[in-house]
Amino acid sequence: MLCQPLAITLSDADQQALEKLVNRPSTPQQIAQRARIVLEAAEGKNNAEIARMLHISIKMVRQWRHRWVDTSEQSKIVTERLQDSSRPGAPLKFTLFQQVECMAVACRDPMEYGRPISHWSVYELADELIEQGIVEQISPRQVGRWLAEAELKPHQSRYWLFPPT
Repeated sequence: MLCQPLAITLSDADQQALEKLVNRPSTPQQIAQRARIVLEAAEGKNNAEIARMLHISIKMVRQWRHRWVDTSEQSKIVTERLQDSSRPGAPLKFTLFQQVECMAVACRDPMEYGRPISHWSVYELADELIEQGIVEQISPRQVGRWLAEAELKPHQSRYWLFPPT
């Protein structure tokens, strides 16, 4: 027994908003594709027809048809309804501000912070970030990842912020 796909009925405002998204060149392709799926479904096409026409999987068509119907009761605008749903996972432990502060400390002379060393190590930096109250706790490994990402090597060299003596 074949299951009928969910019927989609669009208001004039939704229809116009979806058509604008599809026709606007600056719309991200995944959003435009999702809008096309909803528009085609509203015309009464089944999942297989839409999948063939848009060169995508039936599963994707089914998913976005269901998502559109499920969000119809919520007071969301069209673009919000076409966004990815939030993914599971732990929230970020550190803010961008904390990362930037780490870089700022790494680019300063350790002597300015009362450290009797000539170059920062990840251990010293992690300790200083905690001492400064920038983070509650952080592992030296995390500090090392940030420095590697920013291509900073305070343990190997002195940067332009330190004029030669």
